[in-house]
Amino acid sequence: MGDSQVEQAPWCQPGPAAAHGEPVINVIRTTTLTAAGCAALLLATTAACGTVENLTAAQKIDRAADKLGERNSLSLELGLDASPAALTKLAGQTDDEPLPPKVAKALTKSRISFSVRSKKPLEDSGAKDLVSAGMKVTVPDGVLAEYRLVGDYAYYRMNVKVFSKLADFPAPTADELPDEAGALKEVIEGKWVKFKTEDLAEGLKESGAAASSKKESSESLDAATQKKIMKAVRGALQRNVTFKDMGSKDGTDHVVAKAPFRTLLTDLFDRLRPVVDDLPEGAELPTAKDLKDAPNKKVAVDFAIKDGALTRVSLDVATLADDARGVKVPLYVKFGEASVIKAPAGATEMPADELLSGLLSGGGSADAEGFDSLDEDF
Repeated sequence: MGDSQVEQAPWCQPGPAAAHGEPVINVIRTTTLTAAGCAALLLATTAACGTVENLTAAQKIDRAADKLGERNSLSLELGLDASPAALTKLAGQTDDEPLPPKVAKALTKSRISFSVRSKKPLEDSGAKDLVSAGMKVTVPDGVLAEYRLVGDYAYYRMNVKVFSKLADFPAPTADELPDEAGALKEVIEGKWVKFKTEDLAEGLKESGAAASSKKESSESLDAATQKKIMKAVRGALQRNVTFKDMGSKDGTDHVVAKAPFRTLLTDLFDRLRPVVDDLPEGAELPTAKDLKDAPNKKVAVDFAIKDGALTRVSLDVATLADDARGVKVPLYVKFGEASVIKAPAGATEMPADELLSGLLSGGGSADAEGFDSLDEDF
């Protein structure tokens, strides 16, 4: 199969810009729709080569990824499938300083999840078709932060107590904040706040916090640039990656892709360098010198497929260690159907600029005692 047979997955392409709240929608959409499709493409897929009775291992992955695009909703979870003891043992082989048990627990028990629902199949969806989306960060002591996008509103909450315990420093209480902190006190108390996505977009532009792009007309990569990127990715994968169908276990098919880690990355970034000027500002590619110390062991990426759809992609990061000593630390991405994403009841509406100024400056006035100490700790 040559490059000419490889078409860019339509659900990895940017959709039409929405009239309102495009920066917010792009953030969610980039980390959900793009992650779902491109995770498989970036790691191991090559191409779909027409309808055949017996699919090759690479084609199985490609077809399974396409199945996700046929859905109207998608959930994605990222995490480490390892015990704190395993991570501590692995870190002990690669670092002179022991990994604190608290850190090991936080890393292995934390999860980042994304979800998105659309009016159309995801492969045909643009930002205007988005119904709802969400992101949640869960740590050992509970939900750390959550974001939802429903209709014209974005909803946000953060558990400051959980964050304080995780970071191991005292956080200010709502009573300690100055009056000008306003509805930011609601955030400190872990309550839901909401703001219009249109207002957030304007606030980001006025504050200068929005990520600038070399292509000012869009925050997303244009289709031509995406094609160049995917051609580079496919070329590197076809040259360096081998595939093997591992058969079925408990009703789930497994395909394993293997590649020498440093060789694959070096080839990939070399192919991407001609495209670097078309990437968003600040996107820098590592040089060959940067990668020379990366391990060149063969890494295996396991693709789990059930009912024809991709359900899980995992990589044992322990294989990159000089001496893993039997330890396994799989990093995984799990895919599924998204549950209904509802607007939380009782959310306090606040101006987007108030939330932005509070988060960007530490909240309230610069000499607020509680936030002075918070800034110092950071």
